[in-house]
Amino acid sequence: MILLSLSYENQIELLKDIMMNHLEDSQGSVSECSQIGRLVKSLLANQQVDHQLTPVLQEIYAYCQTGSRTPSLDSHINEHQEHLSQWIEDMDQFS
Repeated sequence: MILLSLSYENQIELLKDIMMNHLEDSQGSVSECSQIGRLVKSLLANQQVDHQLTPVLQEIYAYCQTGSRTPSLDSHINEHQEHLSQWIEDMDQFS
């Protein structure tokens, strides 16, 4: 089986989709947090990423790392609703 890597654009869209689900549903899973973390690490290593998006990606990474260790992920997501909205806007602007 050949695994195709996602393009930069696909990675951004997938990241935004997961974060939009967190924003709209105010809930998520530890596996989603892990997936966010993998996507962000991959994007941070990508030369195509606008340097203005780097701090946003670092904040998102911290969000998912904390979320995967919190006793109440849904509360964590709910507490970050404004951040999620801003991060999605930032990705739209800089990607």
